[in-house]
Amino acid sequence: VQLQASGGGLVQAGGSLRLSCAASGRTFSSYAMGWFRQAPGKEREFVATISRSVGTTYYADSVKGRFTISRDNVENTVYLSMNSLKPGDTAVYYCAATLSSYASTRMTDYVYWGQGTLVTVSS
Repeated sequence: VQLQASGGGLVQAGGSLRLSCAASGRTFSSYAMGWFRQAPGKEREFVATISRSVGTTYYADSVKGRFTISRDNVENTVYLSMNSLKPGDTAVYYCAATLSSYASTRMTDYVYWGQGTLVTVSS
């Protein structure tokens, strides 16, 4: 499966962005999806995940209440809506797919990764 992330950019603190991740190659609705991010000089970390079809979601505590993950199984796309952005949200954001139908916060469960899209939040 191929994943293509887009939607990153430069935004002021307090602003919003919506990231998209288009999937191709296999049946999108067969697997759970996730978003991870990697800030400069830091390890990649979990952000959000959504299950295959039921729509179960989990979020990192740092983004809970500000970010929303969603998916469109017709358009084969997963989204990450980000509101009230903070400079600490600056990172490269990666979408990923797991072969499990269950949402997962564990990076090791994800087997397919997109190329990443840069989000920069200025203060």
